[in-house]
Amino acid sequence: MPADAPTLAPSGLTTAAPAAPAEKARDEKPRWGWRYGQTYTAPILITLILLAGHLSFGILESPEKTLLAIGAALLAEFGLSYLLRGRRSRLSSAYISGISVGILVRSLAYWPYALCSVLSIASKYVLRVKDRHIWNPSNFGICVLLFTAPYTVAPLSVQWGNNVWPMLVIWIIGSISLWRLKRFHICAMYVASFLGFAYLRTLIAGDPFLAEVAPLTGPMYQLFVFFMITDPKTTVKSRWGQYLVVFLVAFVEFLLRLGESVYAPFYALFLVGPVAMLAEIWWEAQKAKRQAAPAVA
Repeated sequence: MPADAPTLAPSGLTTAAPAAPAEKARDEKPRWGWRYGQTYTAPILITLILLAGHLSFGILESPEKTLLAIGAALLAEFGLSYLLRGRRSRLSSAYISGISVGILVRSLAYWPYALCSVLSIASKYVLRVKDRHIWNPSNFGICVLLFTAPYTVAPLSVQWGNNVWPMLVIWIIGSISLWRLKRFHICAMYVASFLGFAYLRTLIAGDPFLAEVAPLTGPMYQLFVFFMITDPKTTVKSRWGQYLVVFLVAFVEFLLRLGESVYAPFYALFLVGPVAMLAEIWWEAQKAKRQAAPAVA
């Protein structure tokens, strides 16, 4: 009898036979549109930031260096995934890391772009605790180069100037994308915290409020807000934990800015992010031990 043939129920009514396992699995797959959004929203958004920033203000050091950063990230992801896991990995994450490096790194030499991308991808495979990597990849690579080669490498520090339209378009599209991915609250909490600490800096240092807020209008902060602090792989799982961590990132950045650190956002995430991840991993381990312990009479 065919697998989908009707069967006769005891009452005399016909009922369809259960769907074959392959058909059932196919029916349970998420809709194509949702899979498309999950996989391609971030690469499309970061490409939009790249195009808008470069066409409006020439933010790239050179297209060739950006392509080098992207290519190095893709090759590193492909090679390390096969070498250490024995399987192919999705390249969308590597593309985001590579294009972030291409936008954010400033150097007259070519090697920092390739090295930063390789360091970024390698950190995902090497610096792991309980099978989770604890640093945002591109943030890690950029900070390592800023620590070790400060006279050769600098980060992007360009604002949109008086042309607000590229900024508004990207912020609107980015906010909608994060809302769909249920991570907009992280972005919103950081921006609110940044504005609050910017006002506090005006009271302490006496600088104009608009000058303190100006960094938010630049492509560097758009990458930082939309990709680094919201990265699903390097943020804690609980919603309130995410609120707390991003507030602490903004607070540490506030302290670093008072100390006139020009790389404050990168350093703040570099310091706070791993501590938060390790704390969550420790807490989950303790919780698992308590649940596995035999009940005490």
